[in-house]
Amino acid sequence: MADSIKINTEFITLGQLLQMMDVISSGGMAKAFLSENVVYINGEEDNRRGRKLRNGDVVLVPGEGKVQIQQG
Repeated sequence: MADSIKINTEFITLGQLLQMMDVISSGGMAKAFLSENVVYINGEEDNRRGRKLRNGDVVLVPGEGKVQIQQG
């Protein structure tokens, strides 16, 4: 089972999630990271840093981990 990240808003962006996972250190790094790495959201490849992640979404960052978004 994936680790979970709790959010207090309707959604967070993929860029924000990458920061929360400590994959990148600033939002400005998201575009470069996503241009060089594959990220899967609910089993489908996605590279949009502004992709909205909502309750129940599962994000897999190969080599970094898998997390599920949970409304907190």
